[in-house]
Amino acid sequence: MPVDLAAPDRQRPTLDDVAERAGVSRATASRVVSGSHPVSERRRIAVMRAVADLQYVPNQAARSLVTHRTGSYALVLPEGMARVFSDGFFPALIRGATAELEESDEQLVILLAGSPAGRRRIEQYARAGHVDGVILASMHGPDPLPEALARTGVAVVCNERPLGGPALPYVGVDNEGGARLAVRYLRRIGRERIATVAGPADMAAGIERLAGYRRETARARCPRLVAHGDFSVESGRTAMAELLRREPGIDGVFAASDQMAAGALEALRTAGRRVPEDVAVVGFDDVDTARLSSPALTTVRQPIDELGRQLVRKVQRLAAGEPVDPALVLPTELVVRDSA
Repeated sequence: MPVDLAAPDRQRPTLDDVAERAGVSRATASRVVSGSHPVSERRRIAVMRAVADLQYVPNQAARSLVTHRTGSYALVLPEGMARVFSDGFFPALIRGATAELEESDEQLVILLAGSPAGRRRIEQYARAGHVDGVILASMHGPDPLPEALARTGVAVVCNERPLGGPALPYVGVDNEGGARLAVRYLRRIGRERIATVAGPADMAAGIERLAGYRRETARARCPRLVAHGDFSVESGRTAMAELLRREPGIDGVFAASDQMAAGALEALRTAGRRVPEDVAVVGFDDVDTARLSSPALTTVRQPIDELGRQLVRKVQRLAAGEPVDPALVLPTELVVRDSA
């Protein structure tokens, strides 16, 4: 008979209540509820029926004291709130990480580290044992946060190659290869003066995508035309306007993110340049921005959902004390749409 949890004289059901109802020892009931050790099928069914009858909910705090695990992982984003909520990369990364954690009945905690005070709070949060591991995404330069977190003893994984600091394991994408795909495609469709709106010079993604552009233009003996942005729409607009002032004859553009490509499209419209007739444009990411742009954006697709899943798998293995490969690089591919 189900227990009325709203009744004032009834305490919340305990593991002892479950064990008594199932006719097993408390230890057996605990093993079934936690899934820590196998038990006979007969006993497992009896315990699960008792859990359902009593509407028993495990006490996570008490379980953590025994297992030393919280069932939570932090995704730390060293960015301002405006960028996190405007760039389609972050929702896709969160979606993939959350989906992977749900399969093991664990949860994702999102922490913004856009200021020195925010970084200190995150370090204290990890040191206090509130999470089993940390995923660091969108790191800028030799940030002290990865080393500070590593000193706390918590499992730490990065979403791209760390720049300086400790050699932490990471999961990234083939940024350089993807950039080369973009430039090679622009050359194949007849573009000869190909510029790039490069990403930040203090991020691995920005550095590697610019390296891919440079390698491919050198191979094709094309002039190099570079302006930098910060992966935002506004920076793409500003960089594209600068490139047009420097070289009005540009006929192709590789932007190192879809957000910057969207800004480049706006600047080209303002300058009276038709896309793709006068200037072909290729972005990088394949987030919603690419499909919703006018014209729809040809872009280099990185598997962001899969990136989130792989980051979770790696940090879970680290937290469990299992060995992991120091680096995993996921492939990219070109998606052709109307802008090129």
